[in-house]
Amino acid sequence: MQHDKSSKWKRISAASRALLMGAALVFPALGSSAIAKPSAPAQVPAPKRMNVLFIIADDLRVGSAFGTNEVRMPNVDALAAKGVRFTQAQTQFPLCGPSRASFLSGLRPNSVKVYDLDTSIRGNKPDLVTMPQYFRQNGYFTAAVGKLHHQGVPGTIGLPPEKDPHHDPLSWDVAYKPIGVDKEIEWDDKLINPSHFHPGIAMAWYADPSGKPHTDDLVADKTIELIQQNKDHPFFIAAGFYRPHVPEIAPKAYFDQYAKIQWQPESRPDTSGIKRKEMDQGLSVDQEREFVRGYYASMSFMDAQVGRILAGLEKSGVADRTIVVFTSDHGFNLGEHGHWEKTVLWRQSTEVPLVIYAPKARGNGKTAAQPVELVDLYQTLADMAGLPAPVGPEGHSLRPLLENPKSKAWNYPAQSQVVNGRSVRYKQWRYSEWGVNGSDGAELYDLSKDPGEYHNLARLQRYAATVARLKPMLPPPPPPSTAAKVSNEGQLYQFVPGGRQKMPASWPPVR
Repeated sequence: MQHDKSSKWKRISAASRALLMGAALVFPALGSSAIAKPSAPAQVPAPKRMNVLFIIADDLRVGSAFGTNEVRMPNVDALAAKGVRFTQAQTQFPLCGPSRASFLSGLRPNSVKVYDLDTSIRGNKPDLVTMPQYFRQNGYFTAAVGKLHHQGVPGTIGLPPEKDPHHDPLSWDVAYKPIGVDKEIEWDDKLINPSHFHPGIAMAWYADPSGKPHTDDLVADKTIELIQQNKDHPFFIAAGFYRPHVPEIAPKAYFDQYAKIQWQPESRPDTSGIKRKEMDQGLSVDQEREFVRGYYASMSFMDAQVGRILAGLEKSGVADRTIVVFTSDHGFNLGEHGHWEKTVLWRQSTEVPLVIYAPKARGNGKTAAQPVELVDLYQTLADMAGLPAPVGPEGHSLRPLLENPKSKAWNYPAQSQVVNGRSVRYKQWRYSEWGVNGSDGAELYDLSKDPGEYHNLARLQRYAATVARLKPMLPPPPPPSTAAKVSNEGQLYQFVPGGRQKMPASWPPVR
């Protein structure tokens, strides 16, 4: 698949590439927006220091719909076979902004106090030291390509970093926000969008036959370039892909891989007794299936870009001293329990793919099945890079599991939360409470017997002791944020390159 992608890239005409990449002559930020600090990064005479390549997808669920294995992600699979694969990794908040603020700061949502999309990572803690900032303070070159902090997708794809209220210049020596043909598709009203919702939440899709580079193509291009340019000194380079976040736009070749899929609509109702707000987009089952095809195609397209980056790392000659991380900000529901997308506390939303490859780690090639958290990444990467233990981050270093994935010493719960809901994963259990002290209900699932989370055990007396044990492990009630809200997505559209980004006339709020 990677070879197919590369050949397609080579076939793009010079005129097409000039139109896309050279548009910066008309719109200075189009193609790739960048911001850099005035002075060059410090040169650290330590050629043996470990680099970090941090790759993150957007809204990527674990596996495929309802446990099938029909999605093709050969490059992520190859990385998982090479490193340590964490099968029970949990996001701390299944929504883009809060999740990213949490793992980039190393602080839980209740500490960084980011619960929505309109609060910046430093809104409540202006003096915090982020994960990339800590590496930068220790002499590393740091770069962000694509979506690392929260960014409205697809509305603000291509937004220059200096105009992005979520961009954090203290974290990065350079930051790039590419923009590809997927934005032209949106602007030209080519999306298949049955609900007519805002593209940032709509179950919309498009199989692109143009052969022009997509934004994620450009993320991979720039990441490969930065690795090559900075291979002679320590680096922390982060590649943030935009897919498979909606709308599901991918080259037609990836849609063609999924002409027929096994996905079937949910047949088991939600019997948990918890009242939930669902956003019904009114799609027919056939339309839902087409959307899922698009999601699968976007997963495979994103995977091809991961493969290109990993090949570029190998070609650079520094793969043997580069720690590689692959993950997502949170999961994604494809109709399970009648729910689509995210912001719930079922496993399809809270579980994330997580692979860490650290050269010479004794656990490489093995699987760790213990619950772990994205908030653990800060301490883990500092530890594995040989930096002094940072003061402040709340997670735990995953080194014990990277050295021995079966380690019995790892005995930590994994917490997740959403507005009005708190959850914990511990051993085989998930326990969640809704409302103040569970006033809106509670859920208990034994995932060893009920991996789909269909049988709520919380109200059964014989599980009272289990509930009593798990309840203190929940995240505390969230303290209020006192931060001023940043500009909302619509206010930023005027700065998106091309001058064509407009707010739909009628749309539900973007989540």
